[in-house]
Amino acid sequence: MKNRTTKSQLPVLDRLSTEKTISFVKQQFKKHLCDALSLHQVSAPAIVWQGTGINDDLNGVERAVRFPVKDQKEKIAEVVHSLAKWKRIRLMEYGIKTGEGILTDMRALRPDEVLSPIHSISVDQFDWECCIRPEDRNMEFLKTTVSKIYNALLLTESDLAVSYAIYTAWLPREIHFFYAEELLQKYPDKSPKEREHEIAKQYGAVFIMGIGAKLSDGKKHDGRAADYDDWSTQKDSDYQGLNGDIVLWNPILKASFELSSMGIRVDKTALMRQLELENCQDRSALKFHQLLLNDRLPLSIGGGIGQSRLAMLLLQKRHIGEVQVSLWSEDIREKASKEGVSLL
Repeated sequence: MKNRTTKSQLPVLDRLSTEKTISFVKQQFKKHLCDALSLHQVSAPAIVWQGTGINDDLNGVERAVRFPVKDQKEKIAEVVHSLAKWKRIRLMEYGIKTGEGILTDMRALRPDEVLSPIHSISVDQFDWECCIRPEDRNMEFLKTTVSKIYNALLLTESDLAVSYAIYTAWLPREIHFFYAEELLQKYPDKSPKEREHEIAKQYGAVFIMGIGAKLSDGKKHDGRAADYDDWSTQKDSDYQGLNGDIVLWNPILKASFELSSMGIRVDKTALMRQLELENCQDRSALKFHQLLLNDRLPLSIGGGIGQSRLAMLLLQKRHIGEVQVSLWSEDIREKASKEGVSLL
């Protein structure tokens, strides 16, 4: 099924009206997501201690914002990148039941982001995590969870159309699934981002699986840290990986648009295998890793869904600065102004 196109673009809203609509989109999606995945909303930290292994390492190379804490000698705090590993500890501490999970309203700083119409150093996500059973660590369970999340997105789109009466629903009714290796075989002469562009343009909504593992050409589709998503387990197919990205076609930008990174999390076996593959076995001594290796943490599935990306997509905005207050260079602001884009 190919994606539907918008029948009409949303009219230009003033800044206050835009803010109200952004809040509506976020509130409705959060409600539908919690209903779909049986999530309990919990508080989220802005900072964690350095050296515990709790902060998200993203691709393993990004710098975290760090600072010393005056009355904690020799301790350094880090602003979170995301809460991928912190959430799993919270599941343990709160005694969350299997089949249920938690949702946080996460705010992060990523100073190594290259600013663009879809990238900001300020990150806001719906960070979620659910407890699962050992038998749930398979691709079918992952696909079912992805479909539930996508349905929450469709319900939010419907709410927007009904409540504002200025919006035409356009998202495809279903999401399609592809392994990163399948895209490599389908588009061997294209880069990973070009492959995403082509497959998203064709289907409108896709979930690309197995991100973080090396493909048959010896390269990764994209990077993933070794210690949260399971990108190396082979189950139910000849392909590897129990994780992936939700990627949509953005008709305003005329480009692929990543909305979420998620996956079934590593168990002990996958953790040690991936630490070895990434040559970072020394991390196994850190607090988070020891909790997992000593069977203290529940098995889980989780991910992050960009709040500003969500609002940008559904409100048909051309720049993430239209739905999020952040830092932008004068050159970026001037260029946006010339293009008729008003940054918050």
